[in-house]
Amino acid sequence: VDFLAGAVEPGWDDDRPLTLVEGLSIGASGPPKADRLVEVLRGTDLVVVENLCSLPLNPSAARVLAGVLRDRPAVLHHHDLPWQRTRFAHVTDLPPDDPAWRHVTVNDLTRRDLAERGIAATTIRNGFDPDPPLGDRQATRDRLGLGADDRLVVHPVRAIPRKAVGRAVTLAESLDATYWLSGPAEDGYGPDLARELAAARCPVIHASHANRSDLYAAADVVAFPSTWEGFGNPPVEAALARRPVAVGDYPVADELQALGFAWFDASDPEPLRDWLASPADQRETLLAHNREVAVEELSTRRMAEGLESLLAEAGWLP
Repeated sequence: VDFLAGAVEPGWDDDRPLTLVEGLSIGASGPPKADRLVEVLRGTDLVVVENLCSLPLNPSAARVLAGVLRDRPAVLHHHDLPWQRTRFAHVTDLPPDDPAWRHVTVNDLTRRDLAERGIAATTIRNGFDPDPPLGDRQATRDRLGLGADDRLVVHPVRAIPRKAVGRAVTLAESLDATYWLSGPAEDGYGPDLARELAAARCPVIHASHANRSDLYAAADVVAFPSTWEGFGNPPVEAALARRPVAVGDYPVADELQALGFAWFDASDPEPLRDWLASPADQRETLLAHNREVAVEELSTRRMAEGLESLLAEAGWLP
């Protein structure tokens, strides 16, 4: 596998080949040159496009790439689509389609949306390491200045409106807990976030932490009250880390919960409060159940099986 991108996030440590092409990144001043893409992709057996031809964060790059990929094997991997976001609802030419391509969605809702628009797709949900590294609970909580009896609600997201920071703060208040937001404000949300955090009636921590395993290890509760997500990794990550999670009513959450997860309602803290006060063996039953569901339904093995089936159907396996 070789990677092709406009830029990479700080801390990128994958040692597989990486080629950066000007014009592919979000916010690029202009589109990539088609002949440059042709050159970089020469000799490639299969191209997997990660959301570039899905959500119009760089629509000119999406159109150039779609032209370059015509009539050649490609998988368009869709996390979000224009009509699922109010600000992009006017965009009607994405995603593109071609008989040589296969479309993959991370949820059934998006697969059905595409079918209504005449595009056949296959759902292959995100896959997770069933045995993620253990985080350091004590060291992380010590760095945050938390005592042994301090309850911590972790909200492991960037701050934008659909992540519902205010709802997560309300949950922490209801649980007499400290609220920890780990991601930065984006898309101009900084002033609104500052007001929400200043009005909180609970201790607030807004600090990044590079090690997600530490985030979950430090948590007593994981908050995820989002109003929209294409998937939503934190509830699954929380299950694998054996932490309870309070989830919002975004549409795909219902689809994931139908796999068997026992999640708490982010808008109703009382059942979660009661659970936190219950005997340890009762709490362990729920945590073990959620981990079992995550391992069975959303492992990297299940994802690989789905991809293998897709590639076999397309005739792309060696």
